[in-house]
Amino acid sequence: MMTVLSNPPVFAACAALLGLCVGSFLNVVIHRLPKIMERQWKAECAELTGQEPAPPERYNLVVPRSACPACGHRISALENIPVLSWLVLRGRCAGCKAPISRRYPAVELLTGALSGYIAWHFGFGMAAAGALFFTWSMIALTFIDLDTFFLPDSITLPLLWLGLLFNINATYVSLSSAVIGAAAGYLTLWSVYWAFKWATGKEGMGYGDFKLLAAIGAWLGWTMLPLTILLSSLVGAVIGIGLIVFAGRGRSVPIPFGPYLAIAGMIALLHGPALTRAYLGPL
Repeated sequence: MMTVLSNPPVFAACAALLGLCVGSFLNVVIHRLPKIMERQWKAECAELTGQEPAPPERYNLVVPRSACPACGHRISALENIPVLSWLVLRGRCAGCKAPISRRYPAVELLTGALSGYIAWHFGFGMAAAGALFFTWSMIALTFIDLDTFFLPDSITLPLLWLGLLFNINATYVSLSSAVIGAAAGYLTLWSVYWAFKWATGKEGMGYGDFKLLAAIGAWLGWTMLPLTILLSSLVGAVIGIGLIVFAGRGRSVPIPFGPYLAIAGMIALLHGPALTRAYLGPL
């Protein structure tokens, strides 16, 4: 089995298929995790105010089974095949024919494509395994932040610690660089946050952004932080201008910063050293 997976095309194809399945699960995470957080907050608020909380309905990433929000039709295994089921159903619920968002197959395709590319890029081994988990986490964080303006600690903090663990044996960078990267990543955006708040009286970003950049620093080391911040600003400018010009979005409408950090982190993971050499080479 190891010999078969060490073949780059085979490994990339297997990773792409795995990515399609993981993408289906990420759709559940993106949809349910914010709701789980909201339920927890309400229960904590009720406890603090002395109210008797209602008996909690069992709700997590596994229970209850996925169902159509319009009619409650339970989604069967055959209706849950990544991308294919959406195409066969023509993007509509099998029960009530209500439309199913195109984002579901889009997330599955994105996860599958990135997983295959990562497997091809890194080859079979620990580096590919870590990069896959890193990328899947970034995809989930991107869409959760777009929907809710939250970056859940239940993803960012484990991602940070896992980055340090992967670098104990210098999978991507030395452990010292990873530790400094985690600290510097957090403190950099923490400083920007307080400087902006002091100057304007407004909050320019959330604490989740600090933790996300700290996690990226833990995986890629402190030397990739300047490139990550530069790339996130560039990606944010391009997407922001595009939304204003083509989607008619107002300039005063807030846009979460987490997706830009996530995209920049993935670019830095895959091509950071080459981009840094290209940028610093003439100097």
